[in-house]
This record gives sequence, structure tokens and C-alpha cells, in this order.
Amino acid sequence: MKRYLASAVLVAAFAFGGPASAQTVGIATSNPGSLFHNIGTAVANAANQGGLNATIQPATSPNQYLPFVGSGGIEFGVANLQEVNYALEGKEWFEGSESPDLRIVGLIMPLVEAIFVRADSDIHTIADLEGRPMVDGYTAQNTILPQLDAMYATAGMTRADMEPVQVPSVVAGADAFISVDSVGFIFAHGAGKVREADAAVGGLRALPIENTEENLELARQFWPVAFFVELEPGPNTPGVEETATYFAYPQVVFTHAGVSDEMVYQMAKTLHEGKEIMASTFPPFNAFNPDDMVGEIAPAQYHPGAIRFYEEIGLWDE
Repeated sequence: MKRYLASAVLVAAFAFGGPASAQTVGIATSNPGSLFHNIGTAVANAANQGGLNATIQPATSPNQYLPFVGSGGIEFGVANLQEVNYALEGKEWFEGSESPDLRIVGLIMPLVEAIFVRADSDIHTIADLEGRPMVDGYTAQNTILPQLDAMYATAGMTRADMEPVQVPSVVAGADAFISVDSVGFIFAHGAGKVREADAAVGGLRALPIENTEENLELARQFWPVAFFVELEPGPNTPGVEETATYFAYPQVVFTHAGVSDEMVYQMAKTLHEGKEIMASTFPPFNAFNPDDMVGEIAPAQYHPGAIRFYEEIGLWDE
């Protein structure tokens, strides 16, 4: 397949070895250290052992690579479902530039995230952030602001209740925290940057959310696909001091309507059969249930190649 590389958008490429006869595909991800870079790397590793020769191509954030995949510039990407739907319909930060040809390959494990602070700080709840310097802005990663809004809403606050520290992305936000410019940062549990911050400051605390219907309704006013997940302390969850509830939402592998049915079929098959490979690359894939790859994604649609695979294995139900 012809590849149109946009150097202003895609800032690097890392090739993985694979059979010479395998189809070469690209997987768009965000920057190294981010959750979506880790996910894309794991997916590419499984793809390379499943008959596809995969190359990950990082950009700053899904803000940039969602339209690129939507225009057919690269075959696949990893992102969250809410942002794919915004890009599909040209809503929110994609207003005026809809990508109606975006299609879903499959749901993967949910993204679970938190606001992290120093473990030795006096900040134990989201409400304790009031009046403190806190990361904000996210000019290159617009998806983060409504997620912050959603978390703050569960504590009866808005972003205006904090002193804003302007950063362009979650990776830059974590760096601002490490540099003591901000008392906290937002990031996904399990990401490499969280481990880096944990080591840099001598320990993190992940601020929990009280699991109530009222809080869920408040969060969904800002992030409609949100739900809550309970996490336990462990080696893969730095900052989780005790069993507690955190903000979560669906993640997907997505593609373009013009990608061949056979290629998307192979990617869906790779995901369904590659959990062990992906989890060995990125442990949060241990929470991935291959039989949950089909679910409610509206207004997005599944690619016909993915549907063919799901029909064959008995997962597809009209």
C-alpha cells in the first residue's frame, strides 16, 4: 500500500523485524513514554509474529495522527474511543475537519488514569489540589482537558480552582511535575512515564475517585464514555497505595475504510490471538480480554475485515 508520510506530523519511525513476505503496515502512536506508544509497540510486536510487518510511527498525540489515519496516510492507530468518535464526526477540537472514513478494528483493555502527586505530599484527595499549581493547557493534546474537568467535577471543582501550569502534552506535564513546577500530573496507570516519575521523586500517590452514581454522572458530562475501575496495589500500578477507584474509558485499535479487508482481518486476528505476546511487551495487556473486542462503539463502525473475523469466531452479533 502506498504510504504518504507527513513529516510535520510523524516525528519518528521504529521498524520491527518481520518476515520478508509479510505485508508492511504502519501503526500511529503518541510519543515514547506515553501509554499509546507502549500499546502500539505491543501491538506491533504481536503483528510481526502474526504475519504483518509492522512499523510504529509516533506523533505528539492522537490530535495529530487521528486525521492522518482518517485520510488514509497510514493503516492503523491506537487511541481512545471518545476521541476517535470526535474525529469521526468533526466535533470538539476536530471541529471542521471530520474524518468519516475512520473505522474500528477492535476494543482493547480500558485506559485507566489518575492524577498523581508525590507520596510524601499532604495531598490525599482531588479536593486537596485546590489552589495548588497544577498542569493545564495541553495545546497539543486537547483530549486531556475534558478528562481533567471530569475528575475535578467529582470533587466539586473546576480547573479554575487550581493555579494553571501550562504544558502541551501529558509527557510534558509529567516533566513539569518532576521539575516541581506542578504538584501533580495526569497520566495513565501502567505507562512508562509514570514509572519514571515514581523513581524521580521517590514515590507517587494516585488520587482516587469515590465510586458513586453521582460522580459517574458528573464525569460523563465531560467525557461521555467514562466509567470507573477498581485497582489494587502492585508492581504494575505505582501510586496505588490501597484498593481504590479510578477514572477509565475504552481504548481501540482503529483504521481507515480504504484499508483492505484482508489486512484488517489479519490485524483483528493478531489482536485476538496475541494477548500473551502483547502482555509480555506491555504488562497492562494482562487486563485485555480478547472476547471483549466487540462492543458498543457508536457512532463509530467496525471495519468489514474485522467483522469477517469476528463472524468466523462467533463474536459478532448484529
